[in-house]
Amino acid sequence: MSMIKAENLIFEYEKRDNEGNVIGVRRAIDDICLDIEPGQFIAILGHNGSGKSTLAKHMNAILVPNGGTMWVDGKDTKKEEHIWQVRQSAGMVFQNPDNQIIGTVVEEDVGFGPENLGVPTDDIWKRVEESLASVGMLEYRYHSPNKLSGGQKQRVAIAGVVAMRPKCIVLDEPTAMLDPNGRKEVLKTIEELRRKERITVILITHYMEEVVGADRVIVMDQGHIVMDGATHEVFSQVEKLKEYRLDVPQVTLLAYELKKRGYPIPDGILTTEELLKALVVCKKIDKAEENSQNERISFKREEEEPILRLEHVNYIYSPGNAYEKHALKDINLDIYEGQFLGIIGHTGSGKSTLIQHMNGLVKATDGAIYYKGENIYSEKYNLRQLRNNVGLVFQYPEHQLFEMDVLSDVCFGPKNQGLSDEECKERAIEALQLVGLPEKYYGVSPFELSGGQKRRVAIAGVLAMKPKVLILDEPTAGLDPKGRDEILDQIAYLQKAGNMTVVLVSHSMEDVAKYVDRIVVMNKGAKLFDDVPKAVFSQYKELEKVGLAAPQVTYMMHALWEQGIAVDTQATTIEEAVESISSALKK
Repeated sequence: MSMIKAENLIFEYEKRDNEGNVIGVRRAIDDICLDIEPGQFIAILGHNGSGKSTLAKHMNAILVPNGGTMWVDGKDTKKEEHIWQVRQSAGMVFQNPDNQIIGTVVEEDVGFGPENLGVPTDDIWKRVEESLASVGMLEYRYHSPNKLSGGQKQRVAIAGVVAMRPKCIVLDEPTAMLDPNGRKEVLKTIEELRRKERITVILITHYMEEVVGADRVIVMDQGHIVMDGATHEVFSQVEKLKEYRLDVPQVTLLAYELKKRGYPIPDGILTTEELLKALVVCKKIDKAEENSQNERISFKREEEEPILRLEHVNYIYSPGNAYEKHALKDINLDIYEGQFLGIIGHTGSGKSTLIQHMNGLVKATDGAIYYKGENIYSEKYNLRQLRNNVGLVFQYPEHQLFEMDVLSDVCFGPKNQGLSDEECKERAIEALQLVGLPEKYYGVSPFELSGGQKRRVAIAGVLAMKPKVLILDEPTAGLDPKGRDEILDQIAYLQKAGNMTVVLVSHSMEDVAKYVDRIVVMNKGAKLFDDVPKAVFSQYKELEKVGLAAPQVTYMMHALWEQGIAVDTQATTIEEAVESISSALKK
């Protein structure tokens, strides 16, 4: 019997006016037929708005079809008497963990599901402990979820579903807010459950590297399934995937680019091992005696006044009670005008706390912060003006969207700067065009948008204020690969063209390597590294010790070096890797 089966599935969202009258419909799922066997690992890919999250919600009976039928473990989801059994069979992990965390203490939240299933008390606590350990959160079992970082909350949400021991787990962007080590741990946990318990895993993700181990990849576009096949087969069609605003793993793209240069590389390579096997058939040059080094570039500007300066900044959460935590420890940081700074660190390392100090949202327990030489903690300092100049896009965009429609929401910032209605509208439209949101959404409620579209609106709302410093906390989480590149390319353009200072917090090492000119690594509230990207990522073994990683390219280049191919191990982008490998190999 199929674990999940859909026949001619149709689902339409209704659009209503303020009086609740239906004024239109949008078909999100259009005539989908699907058959998933027990124990399979299925990856569902698609651009923002392609229908993949809507399909996932049908697998848990959160939504039921307008047409056609969805069966979960043999139960028709349209039949009300089957709802409870469907949700016992298929557990759902949402994109935003706040949507499913309800307990006041972590262990209570994880135990909530098993308790509602009637699991004996002793078994509940055993499951709680095993589930929290599997996602690396056992030490937080007595903490309040409200005191956790976004990534930590996501681990708790996943543990809560794992503790219910469902037959199928549906994960909608579950690792979007996790650090590289956290992503690895979660996927390893899910894979072990699948192997031991024969659990079916449905993974929706924009991290292509997470899909490599899938049995099957399904690609959606405009509510339709447009590609469906084995992972190697789907990822061998690089250009077709790009047409659907998607990407491929970095190793697959590297192999593809080398093949275009005439090297005998097979299609659909997914791992470094496969690429190595393909490259050894090429004639190698001798291994160099010393690793090639790139010219040393300093990010420091000795004679220039920094636009932002942090001096001996300390911050303690909840001082004097059980939740006390030293979140920032003696941070000294100079950020210069026009700089593109990346901040990376494990979940809970202090990244988000650090950036919230930069525009005065959080006040340091000790230390001082200066904007253009002025201490922002001075008695008469204008914090409102600071926040006009230092714009912050939060980790979850829905936390800063509140107006009736998109255009009004983006106008809010300029309006509070005292601009006229006409100027506000001009700035809002310009900002929305910069982030690539189509005009048809300007009059739509921001709460009707997909996660990726909300993120674009949130970024536009800050860009419309024309800040001198733009701070972005995980700005591409929830965006499809094409959307991610569009947003970051546009931010990079604004940074260069307008000499804007950009601070980017990200768990994507590939994005950081591609865009920033300086990286600060946070670990347990303190600065671990502060250097140019090549210097930081050359310390990849140290990064791994603190829950991080280097870009996938870095690992590939080191593996090639160890095989006797004299490549530049400091290459951090696909472009650099292709040039280095081409120079090192003879066709």
